[in-house]
Amino acid sequence: MRYELIREIFNLCSNNQMRDVFISEVETSDPEAVARTYCRGKDVTMDRTDNEDGSIIFDVVADGLHQRLSFTPDD
Repeated sequence: MRYELIREIFNLCSNNQMRDVFISEVETSDPEAVARTYCRGKDVTMDRTDNEDGSIIFDVVADGLHQRLSFTPDD
């Protein structure tokens, strides 16, 4: 399945509210495996949300760095 992937990396600096945003297209049958390749570390937690519209959102904290990966089906 083809997805639009939006990857947000939240800034660790408390005085900086900006975040890095990357947009790409991926083709995969396993969005979680893709999320795990982007978010590696010694201490990783991952929360998955499956929405009714078919989108899948992963909120990941890898070694203290918060990232959000949003997979939206590309029709």
